[in-house]
Amino acid sequence: MSKVSYYTPEGMKKLKDELNHLRDVERPRASQAIAEARDKGDLSENAEYDAAKEAQGLLEMKIAKLEEVVANARLIDESQLDTSKVLVLSTVKLRNLQNGQELSYMLVAESEADLKAGKISVTSPIGKGLLGKKVGDTAEIQVPNGTLKFEVLDITR
Repeated sequence: MSKVSYYTPEGMKKLKDELNHLRDVERPRASQAIAEARDKGDLSENAEYDAAKEAQGLLEMKIAKLEEVVANARLIDESQLDTSKVLVLSTVKLRNLQNGQELSYMLVAESEADLKAGKISVTSPIGKGLLGKKVGDTAEIQVPNGTLKFEVLDITR
């Protein structure tokens, strides 16, 4: 049984674009490489042919895996989300209670996490620690190098 993953519209588009690129661009390129290697003579001693076939096999595995991910992907309906507490797709403004620094993160599916863009996974220690919190709540989160304490200042979508 495959794991269901939840995506934002942006994340779903990115996933489908990658799959289409692999099917429409990379697959024909791999077939062309095999055809060119085949034209170079005896297949039993043709390392270029063997390498092209192996690359094609890896590409097909990647396509199959991505097709499975897309088949099990679900789009998150933001209009149905409760805005009174932290959920997936919440943008949470926090204050670090140890140093007073204010931070803002958007909680997203694991596959869409990008710390540089301020997107953290709901399965990360901080993401898990924030889920279900409301404005004014304090979250104590165990991380590998200690405990972080955050106050939830604001929750938006």
